[in-house]
Formats: sequence, structure tokens, C-alpha cells
Amino acid sequence: MIPSSAERPAVQTPTQARTVVLDLVVPVYNEEADLEPCVRRLHAHLSAHFPYPFRITVADNASVDGTLAVAEALAAELPDVRVRHLAEKGRGRALRAAWSDSDAPVLAYLDVDLSTDLAALLPLVAPLISGHSDLAIGTRLARTSRVVRGPKREIISRGYNLLLRGTLAVRFSDAQCGFKAIRADVARELLPLVRDTGWFFDTELLVLAQRAGLRIHEVPVDWVDDPDSRVELVATALADLRGIGRLGRALLTGALPLGRLREQLGRAPLSPPPARVPAGLPRQLARFAAIGVASTLAYLALFVATRPVLGAQAANLVALLLTAIANTAANRRLTFGVTGRRHAGRHHLQGLLAFGLGLALTSGSLAVLHAVVAHPPRILEPAVLVVANLAATVLRFALLRLAMHHRR
Repeated sequence: MIPSSAERPAVQTPTQARTVVLDLVVPVYNEEADLEPCVRRLHAHLSAHFPYPFRITVADNASVDGTLAVAEALAAELPDVRVRHLAEKGRGRALRAAWSDSDAPVLAYLDVDLSTDLAALLPLVAPLISGHSDLAIGTRLARTSRVVRGPKREIISRGYNLLLRGTLAVRFSDAQCGFKAIRADVARELLPLVRDTGWFFDTELLVLAQRAGLRIHEVPVDWVDDPDSRVELVATALADLRGIGRLGRALLTGALPLGRLREQLGRAPLSPPPARVPAGLPRQLARFAAIGVASTLAYLALFVATRPVLGAQAANLVALLLTAIANTAANRRLTFGVTGRRHAGRHHLQGLLAFGLGLALTSGSLAVLHAVVAHPPRILEPAVLVVANLAATVLRFALLRLAMHHRR
């Protein structure tokens, strides 16, 4: 068992020991043009402004250009620079390998484009060196952050973090800023539980840390968008949605050993035991979910079938209206066990209210998508609508349950 943050000794200062205190990883893939200026600038900044022994680790994950040769030349020339080569791609895979192999008590990483102002590096790692915090992240969403980037990335970033708050109940503000640090003793406990090897690695690590009761320190950063970013937005968004679904299932089913993890990290439960689940609620949720899956599939089929004729917004309206009526009737009978015509009109009226809110969510999502991307790939429209429908479904269940049980 590792001690809690209150019990852990602070990391030794340079006057106490000359061992490396910070191992700063730069994960790269096909970055032969940007790698050398990045490492030289980073090395110069750390040598001039960082008061502890450091190491820069270039984690090359399966580059097929001259990135590895550039990295090895830098390591041969500059002190405190090393290279770690991996045969497979994946930023998460590169960070896991480099962090697991490090002997430094504080581990960090930043993106090779150096979008984040390096002045935030010492404030990022200082709480970890002192033992005050367990993880630290840069945030572009704080009031004092200064960020330069286009509206498309701004909307995607804020939308993703709002989605995390709604689905996984996260409390940290910016999951994907490429500027993070972690104590090595904490990393040894968390890394074996992180399954993702790509861009969702950061989010999964932070969610596990939060659920384990660890202290996450946030640092407002100045950040300038790199117009030559190699991130594929559509593929990354779909991978993130799959990661959210997988992690959400693991949390709901108890597949993650959070109790054992909290015990190993010296963390007591942070919240009181949950209240008793209302009678019949699990059965209602199961039936509502089954009907919801069928309704969503019918909705997507109708949307795809009518989209070429009616256009995106009209097809969304028709598909949502037809499936909303059928969904209300099915849930009235099968989920909530209401039969006969008594109050049927009121129930369908309240179902249409939920339909109106769902229409606002989905139409608004489509409008934002088309405002950000002039000609989005056809697969992206259904993907965005599925996410919006998830939010509408949660609201719909609450409204229908309230309506069906009004007299009770």
C-alpha cells in the first residue's frame, strides 16, 4: 500500500539528491520536422528555469519517417535527453511505456507542437513534487486561460468536456489538453487499469484517479492552436465515444476494482452510501433501455431513409416525431404498466413535450455541426445525433416516469 498524499514525503530537492525529479515525455509520430526545435526549446527552458534535475524522453511510437534518427541525434548531443522507440502506434501506449520505465518520482508529458506556454510547467509539477497533489493537468477552459484556436476546435473541446460531465460525472475541466503530470507511485497503481492506448488514455486515467479519491490539480494555461495538428477529428471523436461507453459500463457493473484501489491509495470513501433504489426502478430502466434501443435504431433508419429527400433538419423532425409517439405508447404499456385509455391523452402530451426537448437537442446539435464543418462526412451526422439522443433519452425517462406515476 502506498501512503496518502498527507503521509507521503515530498520529493527530494536538488541539494538533497541529484537523481532525476521530473521525467518529461514527448510522444511523437512522424514528427521529423518539428521534433528538433521542440526538444531544443524545451531543453533550454528547463535548463534555465526548472530548479530540479530533469530528463526529456522522446517516445517515438512507430514513426515511418526520420523521426527516430532525429531523436537519437538529439539524445547524443544534449544531456538529459533519451529516446524510447515503440513498434506500435498510440499516444496512450507511448506514455504507458515511457512512464512505466522511468525512475523519476514525477512523470509528465506535453505535445510536440508546444502549444502550451512552457511558463506553466513549474506550476504544473510543483504540487506533485511537494506531495500536495497526485495528478496535475493544464486547462484551457479556466477564466484566466488565454487560448487562441478556431471555433471548430473550441466547440468540439467544450462539447466533449460537457459530455464527460453528463455521462461520467467528471469534476475536472479539460480532459484533452496535452499537458499533464502524475506522481510515479500513483501511476504504478493506475496504469494497469487503463485499457485505452490512443487519445482516450488521458480521459480514462483522470476518471480512474477521480473515482479513486485522488487530488487533481488544475493549472490555467496559455495555449495557441497548431494549424498543422495530426489529430483526425472524426476518428478521434468516434474512438472517444466508444471509450466513454466502455468506461461507463465498467463503472456501472463494478468491473473496476475501485474499492481495492482506494484502499491501496489510502483513500476512504468520499461520499455517503447511495440512497435505496426505488422499488421497480431497475426493471423499468431495463425495459426503457430496450425500447430506447429499438426506438433509436428506428429513428436512425428513418433519418437515413428520408435525409436525401427532406434534408437533415426535416428528416430529423419526421424521424423523431414518429418514433416519439411509438416510444411513448410502448413505454406506457411495457415499462410503466399503464393500460386502458385513462390519461392516455395526457401521457402522449407529456411524451410530445419530451419530444420537443429532444428535437431542440438534436436540431441544435445538427446546427452546431453544420456551423463548425461546412460539409461534414455523412457518418458524422448520425454520430452527433446519437450523442444528442442519449441526453434526450435520460430527460425523457425522467419526464415519462413522473407523468405515469403522477397519481401515485
